[in-house]
Amino acid sequence: MVSFEMNDRKKIGLGLTGFGIFFSFMGIIFFFDKGLLAMGNILFISGVTLTIGLKSTMQFFTKRQNFKGTISFGVGFFLVVIGWPIFGMILEAYGFIVLFSGFWPTLAVFLQRIPVLGWLLQQPYVRSLFDRFRGRGRRVPV
Repeated sequence: MVSFEMNDRKKIGLGLTGFGIFFSFMGIIFFFDKGLLAMGNILFISGVTLTIGLKSTMQFFTKRQNFKGTISFGVGFFLVVIGWPIFGMILEAYGFIVLFSGFWPTLAVFLQRIPVLGWLLQQPYVRSLFDRFRGRGRRVPV
């Protein structure tokens, strides 16, 4: 079994990523406040960078199949900063989905293994929905 080593840098990175998601959520709740959205974006990117490392982050964002998502996320961030938060968040959401679409099957398997939530997700209707989105053999190794 492969273990995931949690050093202080990764703990800080996960915290920054969580705060980035929180600030982005609060920015959306407060009618697309560009300050909160920009802060959320900066914290999210810095958290991902600290969690997986600078080299891995650069390789992830510059992969050929992730290029469309990287450009969308970057242009969306720029639009948020210059004062067009609604269009920026739409572009960022599209970029986020394109960039992290390979992780959805892994997330589905992880969620199905959580004790109470896993039982709910094992119900026939919900399971068929998860199986449709999970795909076969497309899981990202973690």
